[in-house]
Amino acid sequence: MSARIDLRDPSSFPTRRVEAWKYTDLRRFLRETPPASPAGEVAPGGPFAVLGGNELAVVNGRCDGFPGLVAEGPGDHIARLRFVSTADGAGHQASVAVEVKAGASLLLLETYEGRAAGYVSNVALEISLGAGARLIRVVIEDDAADALSISTAEVSMGEGASFAQTVLTTGAKLQRHETRLAHPGQGAEVRIDGLYLLDGARHSDLTSVVHHNGLNGVTSQLTKGVVRDTARGVFQGKIVVERGADGTDARMGHHALILGERAEVDAKPELEIYADDVQCAHGNTVGNLDEAALFYMQQRGLPADEARALLTQAFLIEVVDRIGHEGAREVVRAWLEARL
Repeated sequence: MSARIDLRDPSSFPTRRVEAWKYTDLRRFLRETPPASPAGEVAPGGPFAVLGGNELAVVNGRCDGFPGLVAEGPGDHIARLRFVSTADGAGHQASVAVEVKAGASLLLLETYEGRAAGYVSNVALEISLGAGARLIRVVIEDDAADALSISTAEVSMGEGASFAQTVLTTGAKLQRHETRLAHPGQGAEVRIDGLYLLDGARHSDLTSVVHHNGLNGVTSQLTKGVVRDTARGVFQGKIVVERGADGTDARMGHHALILGERAEVDAKPELEIYADDVQCAHGNTVGNLDEAALFYMQQRGLPADEARALLTQAFLIEVVDRIGHEGAREVVRAWLEARL
């Protein structure tokens, strides 16, 4: 079960003794309830502003109006969900509901925008998809280097629904993005991807749990990461195929590059299979840049830093290319290139 964190209750802060949090020890950095963040305001916009759509801005845990988004009816709907932190040394939390009605389609562009120092942010999302609904969720996490940031999403799906997620992050002092999904089978399809690009002393934990509960469900998962300096990347992916979920096709891959002698990657891919007649596989690799390719590029006059940036981009771009919306894909591509 996922830890139910409440910033008002320090006893709810998990430690490394909790198995699912053993790589991300929140109690190490947060032992008491932080001062409450004051109300704040931000102008409309954000990284995905060019794509339009309805905007819901949650500033320091508060928003104007209903704390949720609903997509229904024909057409491809676009919504921008912004979590903005503007209070130094303070804490806030928010709960947001996202509902995609049966047969509807939504592009959810979710951002975490750190505009302060030393804040604590705790976000909980409830995401539900009706029968035949389609949701593309693209998440950019740009937290401050000294922030503590937690985001947890609980996802439920109807028959024949499609859920595609891509999370991109540069980490924080401690950051965890968790997705827990109940897969109904019955023609439903899931893609859960992630990309982390970490430097300095930043930490990012991408955790996901997918429970296959019905026949013939499909899950595809790809996470790639690059860590430099003393940064730490964590990947925890679990796919559970319950009894009776025959015909499940589930694939998981995690691949990382360590570009610093003191950088660290912890990876824990897991498959739990209790059904017969399934196709399930997972893979995990951690290494360094291809020295032969780097030498080849330098021999042809490319500066070492530029060569490393190009090779790093080539390694990560596969995750970006899997985003199923062209406009979102181009915004993310530009975001990535600016940080290499």
